[in-house]
Amino acid sequence: MKSFRRRVRLKQVLLLATFLLLIVIGSACSSEKTISDKLDWDVQKFEATDQKGGALSLADLKGKVWIADFIFTSCTSVCPPMTANMAKLQKRLKEANASVDIVSFSVDPERDTQSIRKKYISARGGDLSNWSFLGGYDFDYVKDLSESSFKSAVEKPPEGSDQFTHGTRFFLVNQQGTIVKQYDGYSDVPYDKIVDHVKILNSKGGE
Repeated sequence: MKSFRRRVRLKQVLLLATFLLLIVIGSACSSEKTISDKLDWDVQKFEATDQKGGALSLADLKGKVWIADFIFTSCTSVCPPMTANMAKLQKRLKEANASVDIVSFSVDPERDTQSIRKKYISARGGDLSNWSFLGGYDFDYVKDLSESSFKSAVEKPPEGSDQFTHGTRFFLVNQQGTIVKQYDGYSDVPYDKIVDHVKILNSKGGE
């Protein structure tokens, strides 16, 4: 009789231990960081030239996490603060040991020459070691890229102006070349959230 009771108690203890283990595992899974409300926009193939004169294409970025935006150097409104914000974000990402490339597309490729693009980033605190400011294409090319892949309108200046119209978002792109998130790049930039999202992609390989 005593042996039977011991076996019953042992089973009860094992069941309780199993139940507690399942709770711990479930809690760990639920607390794992994820990117909520992810986008699923594939970036179309592109080829461009960076500020150093080197070629950069979508294929070159495969396997990397990158953040993109669209700017131009003679912009008198949103581009200077956007670029300063990106430089601040770049610094925050480095401090967090988050692996990421930054890719800025010029929407004024005719005037934004290689040397001008290089000076523009540096003058606003950007580190060119992992920041590519692209040109070497025509306006229609970047307009199509912005509107088709990034869902962001780009327009030539109206008559009597030299100011292009473009979006002010920062776009997070995963290792497969898919845009997974967009953020305000002009004001109220969610630096901590972006850093967290980059680190999540780093750890999950873009899933």
